[in-house]
Amino acid sequence: MQQTYNGIPASSIRDAVWRKSELSNPSGNCVEVARLPDGAIAMRNSRHPHGPALIYTPAEMTAFVRGAKQGEFDHLIDLID
Repeated sequence: MQQTYNGIPASSIRDAVWRKSELSNPSGNCVEVARLPDGAIAMRNSRHPHGPALIYTPAEMTAFVRGAKQGEFDHLIDLID
């Protein structure tokens, strides 16, 4: 199994299937995520697909997504409808 770590070049993560939200900005200002074989989730900047990837455990991503859905991070951005 490939060893992954925070900061690994995203392009070196073999067999990653990167996905981004359908709500992403058409100019490429978004993040992409991929589930890794060990269950971890990798995240990269879509504008820099060969740049570094951050690696999160399923528990970390669950906490983040739940917090985002509950609006815990809304103060960080200007919400535009």
